[in-house]
Amino acid sequence: MVYGNHKILDKIENRFGRRSPQNLISYIVGAMAIVYVFDYIYAMNTGISLYKIMMFDRAAIFSGQIWRIISFIFLPPASSVIFIIFALYFYWLMGSSLERKWGSFRFNLFYSLGLIGSIAAGFITGYTVNLYLNMSLFLAFAAVFPDFQIMLFFIAPVKAKWLAWVCCVYLTYDFIVNDWSIRAAIIASFINIIIFFGTDYIRYAKYRINHFKYKIKTNKYQNYR
Repeated sequence: MVYGNHKILDKIENRFGRRSPQNLISYIVGAMAIVYVFDYIYAMNTGISLYKIMMFDRAAIFSGQIWRIISFIFLPPASSVIFIIFALYFYWLMGSSLERKWGSFRFNLFYSLGLIGSIAAGFITGYTVNLYLNMSLFLAFAAVFPDFQIMLFFIAPVKAKWLAWVCCVYLTYDFIVNDWSIRAAIIASFINIIIFFGTDYIRYAKYRINHFKYKIKTNKYQNYR
């Protein structure tokens, strides 16, 4: 299967892609690292986390804190230093690999669509996070590089495609058990997946269905003989 190859995207890239900025994921990951360090220092001195200042909050945005519209994407996962180093490296690995495969314009478009969807969901429901945007990045990576091996817990090698299935199960569970603010964030954050991979999956599903029908007909013919 060839992922992310579409005539419409090709036309858009030919028209607007010449001046597309490069290494977008490097800036995002670098900003996350800086936020993590400053959050640690700021929290030690004031007892207040930068997460509360940077997270998306519709009411706060309407009150004048407009930086929250974009600042939430630079929030790293709240975890230990070791996990943060691994997570940020993996974000960079996924983004840079997709950029090399697709080119800067197409990768930037993919990320921007997910970001715009996340922001739109935030304004509609009042809440959004960058978790699902980052998960859409992983699913795209797993679709393009399904056999890439990830060292789970630094011990067990697991192919990206299997972790993608686990990710899908988690997203389905999250969608079912949470309210519509979370559901909207999930749907909106994955608009990039739908646009970039939707036709590929539909085409693949049709192929599998036709292949299954062919096998049934072949078996019937052999049994008849």
